[in-house]
Amino acid sequence: MSQQPATITLRVQPNARHNEVLKLEDGVFHIKIAAPPVKGQANRELIDFLSRSLGVSRGNITIEKGYTSRTKVISIVGLDRIEIVKRLEVGLHT
Repeated sequence: MSQQPATITLRVQPNARHNEVLKLEDGVFHIKIAAPPVKGQANRELIDFLSRSLGVSRGNITIEKGYTSRTKVISIVGLDRIEIVKRLEVGLHT
């Protein structure tokens, strides 16, 4: 387990039926989130979803860039980038 944060880029689609990882395209994960983009609800749901999917605590996940954008840069403490990609690819729905 790494103590340096690893970063990933996400393209988030809020207001989906359910949370899911759609695809990995050009190094960007496309993710659907069920919560609406109102008052940070989608961001909180995204962090909860990533926490469950990656097996890390919510406190280890931070939105570094794009808090109000659909494209976000997320930092994760406790996993390296390779392990993050492996764990998220398990949930891909292509």
